[in-house]
Amino acid sequence: MGLARPRARRVDVSSAASADRRGRGRVTGALWGAAPYPVVMVDAAGRVVELNEAAVRLFPRAEPGASLAATMPGWLAEAHRVVGRPGAGAEPSRGQAGERSFEAYPTRVPGGNVMWWLVDATDRRRAETEPAERQRATFLAEASTALLSTLNIDRCTELAVRLAAEHLADAAVVVAPSVGDRLPVAFAVRGGGVLRRTVQADPVEVPGLSEALQGFPPVPARRVVPGELPSWAVPDAFSGPVGAVMVTPLPGYGIPAGALILLRRSDRPVFSENEEVSARLFAARAGAALSAARMYAEQAGITAVLMRELLPPRLHHVHGVDFAGAYRASVRSELIGGDFYDIHPGADESAESLVVLGDVCGKGLEAAVTTGKIRTALHALLPMADDHMRMLSLLNGALLNTESSRFATLVLASAVRAGDRVRLRLTSAGHPPPLVVRSDGGIEKAATHGDLIGAFSGVEATTAQVELAPGETCVLYTDGITEARGGPLGEAVFFGDQRLMDTLSECAGMPAEAIVERLQMLVAQWAGNREQDDMAIVAITAPHGERPKAAERYPRGRESRR
Repeated sequence: MGLARPRARRVDVSSAASADRRGRGRVTGALWGAAPYPVVMVDAAGRVVELNEAAVRLFPRAEPGASLAATMPGWLAEAHRVVGRPGAGAEPSRGQAGERSFEAYPTRVPGGNVMWWLVDATDRRRAETEPAERQRATFLAEASTALLSTLNIDRCTELAVRLAAEHLADAAVVVAPSVGDRLPVAFAVRGGGVLRRTVQADPVEVPGLSEALQGFPPVPARRVVPGELPSWAVPDAFSGPVGAVMVTPLPGYGIPAGALILLRRSDRPVFSENEEVSARLFAARAGAALSAARMYAEQAGITAVLMRELLPPRLHHVHGVDFAGAYRASVRSELIGGDFYDIHPGADESAESLVVLGDVCGKGLEAAVTTGKIRTALHALLPMADDHMRMLSLLNGALLNTESSRFATLVLASAVRAGDRVRLRLTSAGHPPPLVVRSDGGIEKAATHGDLIGAFSGVEATTAQVELAPGETCVLYTDGITEARGGPLGEAVFFGDQRLMDTLSECAGMPAEAIVERLQMLVAQWAGNREQDDMAIVAITAPHGERPKAAERYPRGRESRR
């Protein structure tokens, strides 16, 4: 985007860099930062980049920037050196850390770094000393792989209860933490399917269940007298009387993951000590998987709520004016970025509707956060929407008073139906001027220009007044349209202003939605698979057909300066 003025707010680069160094290190906000297993990210030179809290506890001398070989076991440093060779695989490595045995699983991440996941294999190593224990270790390893393969809480629960019924008992019940006075329960019988339902029951009805559901402090598995088991805790498909019952907690990470109830028929032996150990080991893995899935579900839910507020609205016909819009983030895996648009309908047909289209400096989530702040501030400033300059000045002051150094460009468009025409007030703040598509295919640039928002101590801008005849359209767009690189011959050239105007000229008389769709399709074809900037388009069209009330017309090209 082009700068409207050479003046700019000074940014202390050294301070920003030192703050960045202070903020690097332990990762606590990311999902893997809260993982129960130690996780260490190492660069190609063998230096620690980041590590989570579990890794800090295991390797107290490790810190970002330190040598892997100097702060961690030699077998892990050697494994990292081998993984860094061209063509090397990603096989796990094994070794000791203190008195515990670990398996380290490498995952390559963008930028040449390797993320090492360390799984405590001490109990499994000890179990492998005997044939029966080796079989148990195989089951636990396969169960861990299966349970950690999904972050869907429902699928993880069903998998856990089915594995427990098939390998540990004749039937199994997974009880999730209570929701009010109700318990979410999953049932499975060996050789059968999984049944899920919610029961209204008190956990104290099952001895040891209430303690197991608390999650902390951890409690051992508890054997229950079969006669003390309430009917709701026995699967409907369970055949024969209950001969043995064991309740064991599903230890989560930071939050309770639930409890596991194992049932065995009366014609089979009761649970042995080794089987109790197997149940506890399985429950530990299932609890970790369920805990991770639950944390992921909670984070996904929070993200979805925030995303709904950040996504651009769906535009439509408002008070006799047709609106249409489209948006595409620069990062295809993300839904939001630095470009945005909004519409704020007027109170009635005689009041102006305000359209805002903007472009925040930068891309991705950080730019989207600034976008959210701007949209919220503009919503609060709606009572003064009749004065574009006042809105822009107050918004500029708000951005200058934040810690962020990001600036933005904006276009404000106030639209109202006047008879069979649409009157527009257009104000650009450092943004490309809107383009007016006349009925004869002519393209006019709105005579408005102004300063960036959030960059200078003051803001100056001009407001252009434009009138649209039936079928004519005003198009607002971000520079992601004109600066899209590509072309039919694979040349990295801009889509450009002239190509944009030629395209819009061919769209004369088309509905707003068709113009937006046509422009978006052509720009996407031009860009192909190349990396592009965020793109946003809004079309404002005077629909065909007269209104019963006549209105005074503004002369075309009239401009006011405030």
